[in-house]
Amino acid sequence: MKIGTNARKKQCKVWSRAGSVSLLCGRRKRKMAFPQPRPQLPQLPQHLLRTVDCQQGAIRAVRFNADGNYMLSCGSDKTLRLWSVSRGTLLKTYSGHGYEVLDADGSFDNSQICSCSSDKTVILWDVATGQVTRKLRGHAGKVNCVQFNEEATVIISGSIDCSVRCWDTRSRRPEPIQILDEARDSVSSVKVSEHELLTGSVDGRVRRYDLRVGQLYVDFINSPITCVCFSQDGQCTLSASLDGTVRLLDKSTGEMLGEYYGHKNNSYKLDCCLSNKDTHVLSCSEDGHVYCWDLVEGSLSFKLPVGKAVVQSLSFHPSEPRLLTAMEGRAQVWGAESEDKTEAE
Repeated sequence: MKIGTNARKKQCKVWSRAGSVSLLCGRRKRKMAFPQPRPQLPQLPQHLLRTVDCQQGAIRAVRFNADGNYMLSCGSDKTLRLWSVSRGTLLKTYSGHGYEVLDADGSFDNSQICSCSSDKTVILWDVATGQVTRKLRGHAGKVNCVQFNEEATVIISGSIDCSVRCWDTRSRRPEPIQILDEARDSVSSVKVSEHELLTGSVDGRVRRYDLRVGQLYVDFINSPITCVCFSQDGQCTLSASLDGTVRLLDKSTGEMLGEYYGHKNNSYKLDCCLSNKDTHVLSCSEDGHVYCWDLVEGSLSFKLPVGKAVVQSLSFHPSEPRLLTAMEGRAQVWGAESEDKTEAE
């Protein structure tokens, strides 16, 4: 009996799973592995999407709201304005301060805004109506910085009077619930993260208050601090100072993890921040640029050419590669891709 050629051929089976291919021919087995895809580089906001003429005099600060859909601009004309980031349109103007507005923050549910001013006051606003809910007095000088806690039940403010004051937003009591007066010079920056409060002062010290155990930790920088912030993972602190250096410190030990320089910051109170994924460090500069460094390598990734004046303020989107900057009377919105390319896709 003849056996056909086709019958004598050994059957072959191809099987694939999890990026590998096995060729099974009788008892012979060979396995090939596909190369792993390269990790995707983080997207960074290098394209100017739009410029907003705020018409508020000089813009002292720009801030994203909690979800990044809106922008707050603080003007030297005593007003605070709310804008749509995607359209660049004005949504509301808040008037009530007696002098220039220096900082602002939005609540987690977008229902309230707090702002501070050179008029020594902190104001709590109703977003929808634009009305003043409370005007908080107690600081002896201009109030440089302000922020809500995560539940928007407390407002924290820092002032040139060397104090940090905590205000209960639910109470009608006019006085603060707590005063922190350890600073020996003007408090330039405050940030809140869960149970911790981070402050920067012109006395050259970064102070971290652990509110759970009532403990104070101090890092001495030896140069006036202009801005402080926590990393997204809560393990590090970032601080900018008037010696033209941004420093990354280990929060627990105070160890210096990185120094970032090349920008100019010798005279003005300028912002710094981390990107939304903690991959890059960004800082304003007096030479008209925003500088962006790789956090790990410390190398300069790029410079954003904002203009010819001082870049006063910046704010990074909470979840997307978008950036707000402020120079003179205008705010700029930056994205990872130009809008023309995004619309084409």
